[in-house]
Amino acid sequence: MVPGAAHPALLALLALLGALLPGPGGAQTSVHPQKAITSRGASITVNCSTSCDQHTMLGLETQLAKREVDHGNNWKIFELSDVQKDSFPICYSSCLGNQSSALMNLTVYWFPERVELAPLPFWQPVGENLTLRCMVSSGAPRDHLTVVLLREEEELGRQPAGDGEPAEVTVTVLASRDDHGASFSCRTELDLRSQGLGLFQNSSAPRKLRTFVLPTTDPHLATYPVLEVGTQCLVSCTLYGLFPVSEAEVHLALGGRRLQTTITYDEYSLSAKASVEGKVEEEGVQYLTCAVNLGGQTRSSWENVTIYSFPAPNLTLSRPEVSEWTTVNVECEAQVGAVVMLNGAPARPPGPRAQLQLNASAEDNGRSFFCSAALEVAQQVVHKNQTRELRVLYGPRLNERDCLGNWTWQEGSQQTLRCQAWGNPTPKLNCSRKEDGALLPIGDLRPVKREVAGTYQCRATSTRGEVTREVVINVIYHQNHTAIIILVASLIILVTVGTVVYIYNCQRKIQKYELQKTRKAQEEAAMKLTTPATPP
Repeated sequence: MVPGAAHPALLALLALLGALLPGPGGAQTSVHPQKAITSRGASITVNCSTSCDQHTMLGLETQLAKREVDHGNNWKIFELSDVQKDSFPICYSSCLGNQSSALMNLTVYWFPERVELAPLPFWQPVGENLTLRCMVSSGAPRDHLTVVLLREEEELGRQPAGDGEPAEVTVTVLASRDDHGASFSCRTELDLRSQGLGLFQNSSAPRKLRTFVLPTTDPHLATYPVLEVGTQCLVSCTLYGLFPVSEAEVHLALGGRRLQTTITYDEYSLSAKASVEGKVEEEGVQYLTCAVNLGGQTRSSWENVTIYSFPAPNLTLSRPEVSEWTTVNVECEAQVGAVVMLNGAPARPPGPRAQLQLNASAEDNGRSFFCSAALEVAQQVVHKNQTRELRVLYGPRLNERDCLGNWTWQEGSQQTLRCQAWGNPTPKLNCSRKEDGALLPIGDLRPVKREVAGTYQCRATSTRGEVTREVVINVIYHQNHTAIIILVASLIILVTVGTVVYIYNCQRKIQKYELQKTRKAQEEAAMKLTTPATPP
């Protein structure tokens, strides 16, 4: 029943009473107040009166609990108590056989007993519609009751409560990233200001919304396709376009073993890294999986990882230390399925074994033998290497190339005697002069003195014997540099003086010859002048 509307039986009663009302000139019945509003369970007084001055019957017809609290000749006051719902009390009177009545409109208001926002989704995808539902139980009068849906203090929608019980009011909004962590609520407003009362509000408890974005793409999983038992590698899982990225969970696992991950968050992306160790019990093909969970949804990727065992090849020398010209066998062997290569070994069909035989010489001392084994694992070729060194005992040796037999040095120059003895074990070398046993330092840079000249015996010794070599050192020097300079100067002076004298003598002879030639010409001219002429 709509609050404020009359019950059908009451309407029929009103119609009957209306038929009994007197015409013009008859006594009238009044009620005060004609319209009233009160809270549920409260009491209210009603004054019934009549215009008849004669003895009259005056009363109040109502289903509510009532009692007469006062009266006069033509009026009575009644108290209505515990008013629970809207009612239409009727004051009536009978005066001299004429009956009349007056209707009172009594409205009861009360606040909603329940204002509740329906639970929100645990996670709400961004970009999808979100329907907010507010449930309102009880509350009257309904035509004055409005429901408002809110995000924080922002009003999203406003609707009348309606007649349903409980009343349900909905509003649909588009979820966004800004809605993440926002509080949503609903509020009822009972507006009785037109009745002389106020605006009464009642709010639900707020509910927080969590929105999320999970991309449709799968995570990028980076790993090595093969992993050796006992070794470690770093794997990573990356996914872009997440919101809120800090709420995302990452699960990295190898087979059934969950890996301990370190997660780095960016604004809208995350990267999870983990160290994976190959275990012997996991040997074979394993699945490496990465799953990113957000908003109750999952994006995942997986890759195959083959865990394998591949020990280094076994490289052996028949004897690691031998005397010169001893036969040595070198052998390299790897596991079945591998292919080995031994440096220096003759060419053979590929296989897990290779060998080499040699007659060790001094040049083989310190020689390193290298063996490489290759194995194909999950279409990847992996390698393992091994090296061994051979030691050859020989010597000692002193040759012309490393220890020259003749040295010529200028006195005062800086020189180093270089003499290298070879052998294994390394021989001890010293050089002493034959005449007096004086030692000549080897390998030291020092000024040359004439006293070091002579013939030296260089001797190299080790546990494998002894060898000697003669080294002659010549020192060039001058006895008296001053005398040489004077001699040279004197020669230059003599040559200069001789040259000047020679040139002077040559010039005098030329002048004398020219003078004699001139005199002779003059004499011949004079003789021609003094000779008499011959007569004709």
